[in-house]
Amino acid sequence: MADGAVVETRELTKRYGSFVALDRLTISVGRGQILGFIGPNGAGKTTTIKILVGLARPTSGTATVAGIDCAADPRRVKRLIGYMPDTFGGYDGMRVAEYLDFFGAAFGLPRKGRPKRVEEVLETAGAGTFRDLYVEALSHGMKQRVAIARTLLHDPPALILDEPANGLDPQARIEMRQVLLGLAARGKTLIVTSHILPELARICDRVAIIARGRLRAAGTLAEIARQLSPLRTMEVLLTRAEAVPAAADVVRRYVGDAVTPAPAEFAVRFRTAKPDDELAALLGTLVAAGVGVAQFREVQTDLEDAFMTVSQQADGEAAR
Repeated sequence: MADGAVVETRELTKRYGSFVALDRLTISVGRGQILGFIGPNGAGKTTTIKILVGLARPTSGTATVAGIDCAADPRRVKRLIGYMPDTFGGYDGMRVAEYLDFFGAAFGLPRKGRPKRVEEVLETAGAGTFRDLYVEALSHGMKQRVAIARTLLHDPPALILDEPANGLDPQARIEMRQVLLGLAARGKTLIVTSHILPELARICDRVAIIARGRLRAAGTLAEIARQLSPLRTMEVLLTRAEAVPAAADVVRRYVGDAVTPAPAEFAVRFRTAKPDDELAALLGTLVAAGVGVAQFREVQTDLEDAFMTVSQQADGEAAR
């Protein structure tokens, strides 16, 4: 197990006949970290999750949770991981406290301690006031909180949450974000899948992007941007629109024609692989030219851009 890794896969591969669903996936997630695990439909996310929770065996490679091999000891792994699927799976006619007590019994929690544990996980999930409500009367956002409480009952060190923000209104998404960050602050390791990429980018320490069974990029957003393209997008913000043409001319002398003037925004943008010392020289030249530089900064690639780049690259490989 890598230093500090709670969830780890190494060269994880799953084949169904001639079809490769997962191709040598290697990732690791440490204690208190949130990993955003994203990819298009059919990318291999569900296969990975099934292996991690002990519902499928890999063809080759390994997956471990807290050092325990998921294939060799799936029963033990099930006690080390909490899985929240993208469907709730409720039972009508049960109050929330009864519902969680039922799952606590399924996890083998002692009857005497279950009521206290139910209260604890409801409070942790921000659902303390739900205990006496009927499960079928809950809104979608309330059900998501109860589902998180359910995954916490047996106090696993790692959680896999499949689309926890799906279908939530903006206020509920903010509340869900706070719950997930709170769990990480308590030392839980989280793997979160989501198609709501801007929301995912707000909470994740690292992101892994998978497509057609292969890991295409992994790391922080800044690291992923470097992996996908050696070029950085830079932006020069000016104090007046009329200085944009002159500033663009200066930039072109340093980086060539990959320059986009934006007079309406008082800005000049360009893409470059030049090192920081050369960019510092460019900034000095702009200041000396008197064009009125207000800001000189790198524009970070967002998660949606990275996702689309990876998907298009994978589709291009498949077409060849």
